[in-house]
Amino acid sequence: MREAERPTTTPFLRWAGSKRQLVPVLKTYWKSSHERYLEPFAGSACLFFSLSPERAILGDLNADLISTYREVKYRHHGILSRLLKLRRSKWLYSKLRATDPAKLGASARAARFIYLNRYCFNGLYRTNLQGEFNVPYGGAGTGTLPSPDHLRDCANRLRRTRLVSGDFEKVLKHAKRGDFVYIDPPFAIRSRRVFNEYDPATFGVDDIKRLRVWMERLARRRIAFVVSYAESEEADVLRKGFDSQAVSVRRNIAGFVAHRSASKEILISNV
Repeated sequence: MREAERPTTTPFLRWAGSKRQLVPVLKTYWKSSHERYLEPFAGSACLFFSLSPERAILGDLNADLISTYREVKYRHHGILSRLLKLRRSKWLYSKLRATDPAKLGASARAARFIYLNRYCFNGLYRTNLQGEFNVPYGGAGTGTLPSPDHLRDCANRLRRTRLVSGDFEKVLKHAKRGDFVYIDPPFAIRSRRVFNEYDPATFGVDDIKRLRVWMERLARRRIAFVVSYAESEEADVLRKGFDSQAVSVRRNIAGFVAHRSASKEILISNV
């Protein structure tokens, strides 16, 4: 089936900084001639699920996220059997958050991750110094857990995908001519957003420099890429010498609709 004809789907996870708003624009960079899709900062992988490429590599530094994707890929039935027993409540959320995931089986860990992701504040992933997930309950406006059909559909998409846990370079090292690379790093810039949306330690100025080196390397090898980044001085560093466009997005400043404001996302590419 050609890429344009293949049905799309939506992510089963929420994620702070997700580019769902930008998917219609980002999809225009993808060509049917691209042989494989690579995304080193997967998050909720909204573009991946929308494009539904025949072959892909998804990576992320968040090992719990990749473990969840891997479990969905191979054993989504075990996850579903657990999710169907769970109901949304602050009490249950707090109980599961306090549960040590190391003491759970793989399917139970993935179900816990999906439950906490769905009902946490603003789709955030944040841990304390002990590595314990500590994002508060998000309330009634967080939607519902993925349905059996939805999770099954996502599992089918992931079966065609290689999953990589670790630094973004681990994915980019696999890039070759004919690939399409979508790069959506966490913001290194500081902001007034609650919790900063990400732990700032996960991506900093040195990482921006490493990413810029990789962008130049991909360009020299004629490997198509698109980078999305918030309008900032860091974005200016990344886009120098490449094509770019600014797109307006609505950012959730404090987790509530009344506290959203328009800002610019810079899309940088060599295509």
